[in-house]
Amino acid sequence: MLKLKFGKSISNEKLRMQDKDEDQLMTQGPNSVQAVPKHIAIIMDGNGRWAKNRKMPRVAGHRAGVESVRKIVKACGERGVKVLTLFAFSSENWRRPAQEVGLLMDLFMTVLKREAKKLHKNNVQLRVVGDISAFSPKLQDRIAEVVALTKDNDGVILNIAANYGGHWDVINATKTIAKKVQSGEMAISDINEAIMDQHLSFPDLAEPDLFIRTGGEQRISNFLLWHLAYTELYFSDTLWPDFDETELDNAILSFSKRQRRFGKTGDQIEAAAGA
Repeated sequence: MLKLKFGKSISNEKLRMQDKDEDQLMTQGPNSVQAVPKHIAIIMDGNGRWAKNRKMPRVAGHRAGVESVRKIVKACGERGVKVLTLFAFSSENWRRPAQEVGLLMDLFMTVLKREAKKLHKNNVQLRVVGDISAFSPKLQDRIAEVVALTKDNDGVILNIAANYGGHWDVINATKTIAKKVQSGEMAISDINEAIMDQHLSFPDLAEPDLFIRTGGEQRISNFLLWHLAYTELYFSDTLWPDFDETELDNAILSFSKRQRRFGKTGDQIEAAAGA
């Protein structure tokens, strides 16, 4: 299966927006006003239930969810979040009714057409990660156009995961590495975490600091399986169309009260903070 990733490539070495040295860890301590996550990943769950509660068709929930995306992208920029990754369409979502899938594809196209200039005007850089070869040629072309339009913007980086799955990501990275070993370009002994990072989606970006799932479910549903190893998890009962700036602030507040240890003890982190 062809792996396509659109976006700006900064370097082969991962860009660490949030270094995990002692100085950075001091700003991550409980109650630190500086503890704003630099990278937030969100599973936007609850569109269908939101519509059902209002006796509306499911697509109405997805349309309402688009409005929440607009608000949250803007709010992240205002709060200093550098990267926002949204799970828009999973590789498992093809199992939904064909009519709903078709409506989602149409909505994706419509949103790209409507929002492209707004994203560019607001200095947002759009990237799309996932196997978009399964989409129609017309939709693929539109994705490429919007990505190209915004590629030099240096505001919020907005990653849209479309036809994406964590298993798919790891398998594709593994296949690419295996081919390099087979051709002699790489030795088995060269393979480590950094090599895996370079062959997964968005290799130039830091891993998410905060993962949010709306809609009341408490699972990660095959999203960013490699990338979420040290990510703080936050689950909200709020359905995605109702998730607003206040809900985002609640998630960030929860994050700011946590002590991120990265394998160290709490005493070590507190000692570093007091040094």
